[in-house]
Amino acid sequence: QVQLVESGGGLVQAGGSLRLSCAASGRTFSTYAMGWFRQAPGKEREFVAAISWSGSNTYYADSVKGRFTISRDNAKNTVYLQMNSLKPEDTAVYYCARSQTRLVVTVVSRYDYWGQGTQVTVSS
Repeated sequence: QVQLVESGGGLVQAGGSLRLSCAASGRTFSTYAMGWFRQAPGKEREFVAAISWSGSNTYYADSVKGRFTISRDNAKNTVYLQMNSLKPEDTAVYYCARSQTRLVVTVVSRYDYWGQGTQVTVSS
């Protein structure tokens, strides 16, 4: 069984930065791609960023491209999301998830394990 635990969320002013972390249990972390998603109140869960199993490939939603950076440390079983130049519209619960494949995917249904989420609130 895989467990994912996010941390690093909080309240920040617009223009500020936060770094989210997602620690994974299990020995197969490095075998799979990982992703970050977010869900704002009243909205569907949406893709934010994904990284391949080796870390060599990344992909971002247009809304965060150039501001957010996803990375991973397979030795620590951890994936990160560095968020810079935050905007009020980035406010949401952020979830990390493990993909069913090694490759970058953006569809919610292609991820089989999810963390409990961490709240990010950006004030204007």
